[in-house]
Amino acid sequence: MQQLMEFVAGPLFRLTFAIVLLGLLRIVVLTVWGVIQARRQTDDKVMPWKLISENTVGWLVPVLRLWMTRPIYSVVSFVFHIGLILVPIFLFGHVQLIRESIGIGWPVMSDNLADILTIITMITALALFLGRLFSKEARFISRPQDYVWPILLAIPFVTGYVCNNMAIGAGVYQWTMLFHMLSAELIFVFIPFTKIAHCVLVPFSQMVSSLGWKFPPKSGEGVAETLGKKEMPV
Repeated sequence: MQQLMEFVAGPLFRLTFAIVLLGLLRIVVLTVWGVIQARRQTDDKVMPWKLISENTVGWLVPVLRLWMTRPIYSVVSFVFHIGLILVPIFLFGHVQLIRESIGIGWPVMSDNLADILTIITMITALALFLGRLFSKEARFISRPQDYVWPILLAIPFVTGYVCNNMAIGAGVYQWTMLFHMLSAELIFVFIPFTKIAHCVLVPFSQMVSSLGWKFPPKSGEGVAETLGKKEMPV
């Protein structure tokens, strides 16, 4: 069992960590290259950079947008993403594992804050799953993976919390920790190939949307005319 734990925490972690980093880097490079190519082929090369920047910040920190549509769902989703991002990156044990694996590290959060965010993430993951399950509107636009992801993402939080905060036997601890590491590494492998890749695509979304409005040439004007909004801001 100890050898299996060492393999999962060592070589397998480094492999899956490399997969997620290289996979996300590939997505970023292809997206940027696609933006460059699209801009080269459009006649209108003027980009509303200020508006793009404001909209990007608005998507990254949607404080003002939360109450506009589906306020409860939006707040729950926003809070879920806070814990989902901060705990894996700044938990002491994770930073220590990365430091031992690839030789780099960074400041960590306190254990109390990590526990609070972990509990919040588990609760909001369940809320998102149930909300999608029982909402007719959400079910209509949901794919099977949309139901799986909240549960899969919550597994490392549940198992990690159990290992760090509950009195369990040595054997149970080892199996729970093994499940914790394997579930996290499975997520690493899935990220670059599923919708979760939006974690690196969000900053580019507004730029891509603006270019899509201009390319092919006159496409935006055609859509505006179809909508009856020619010469109006859309």
